Amino acid sequence: MTFRKLFFFVALVAFSLELSAEHLLVTAQKGDGIYAILRRYQLLDYSCNLNEFYRLNTLKKNANLLIGKAYKLPVEVKNFDGKSIRTSTGNDNYARALAIQHYNEDLLAAEVRPEDFREDKILYVPFHIDNCFEEKLEAAPEEILGAGEIAKTGGKPGAKPQKAEQVTTSAYRTFDIFGEKYAYVPKKDNKLAGRVFYIVSGHGGPDPGTIGKRAGHHLHEDEYAYDVALRVTRNILAHGGTPYMIIRDTEGIRDDKYLKGDKDETAWGGQPIPYQQKARLAQRTNIINGLYDDYIAKGITDQTMISIHVDSRAKNKKIDLFFYHHETDLIGARQAEKMQAVVRKKYDQVRKGRGYAGTVGMRDLFVLREAKCSGVFIELGNITNPSDQVRIVDPKNRQLVADWLVEGLFK
Repeated sequence: MTFRKLFFFVALVAFSLELSAEHLLVTAQKGDGIYAILRRYQLLDYSCNLNEFYRLNTLKKNANLLIGKAYKLPVEVKNFDGKSIRTSTGNDNYARALAIQHYNEDLLAAEVRPEDFREDKILYVPFHIDNCFEEKLEAAPEEILGAGEIAKTGGKPGAKPQKAEQVTTSAYRTFDIFGEKYAYVPKKDNKLAGRVFYIVSGHGGPDPGTIGKRAGHHLHEDEYAYDVALRVTRNILAHGGTPYMIIRDTEGIRDDKYLKGDKDETAWGGQPIPYQQKARLAQRTNIINGLYDDYIAKGITDQTMISIHVDSRAKNKKIDLFFYHHETDLIGARQAEKMQAVVRKKYDQVRKGRGYAGTVGMRDLFVLREAKCSGVFIELGNITNPSDQVRIVDPKNRQLVADWLVEGLFK
């Protein structure tokens, strides 16, 4: 056997031994600690991964690692059959397969994996995918997004949501509210961690809001405001924040230009939306104020309401995104100014020379006045103006608007 063949054989045996183990092995290098290694493999977001690392390696908490020693990671190594993750792992759960796919792709992008799993036929399945169940900032995502009958206020003035039973979610980071295409929400960073947001899309239920017309289609304000609100909520989740969708529809994020109007929206917790306008507005603020009080009792003060609408003016009146806050809300005023500044900067980047005329102003609107938390009221454009309509009917534009608004929330 030649030296080259012998070297290849020894390397292959060593590689095979590592992969034949149930768990991925990593050799501690100089400067490596447990947290550093788990962070490198994107496992530190879930405390159960840390506990599993201790268990797998029979280590005491906060133990030091020995340089040159191999340690088991809480990551199972599977053979990829070239067909699908579901068939490779023997589990038909689509959300689970999608989470595993994104985990492997994220490691590849971070250059932790040397090759794509589709090429080397090696699949990493992290422990948290099937075993970690965690609460997200005092509330689980199902509760945050209003999925199911979790809490009800009945829309009565001063009423608080009932205490919900403890709800947990798997680590799939998959949320049905966004629809199948956008259900998986990879975590990008923690820029919004520790902050609570109440996202309120305008109108809904028996009230479609203002209605425009384009190419023979009716443009219902509540549908377009809801779609942007969903995209804002998804972005907040991706940046580690805690968003509550106060109004909920049966549709997820839609990439259609013309969104069909309906009246099946409900308020958070499955409440029917009242017909009378003042009752509708009171219902939203009562829900927000109940949640606000609960978080204040827990010492969480950074809470913000974001109310999203589409304006209606004369057909020839073209307007840019503009923002309102209540005259007594200095925090809301600063937040509105930050969001407007980001939108202005983005306009200058993508539409050079066009200019931007969106303003920040004060208005004594019910939701701004009655909500206990600071708030920003946003108008996306004039639903009757042909130029402004492009901003709301084009799904790419709706996503850009959501991206810009959330960037304006960063500190």
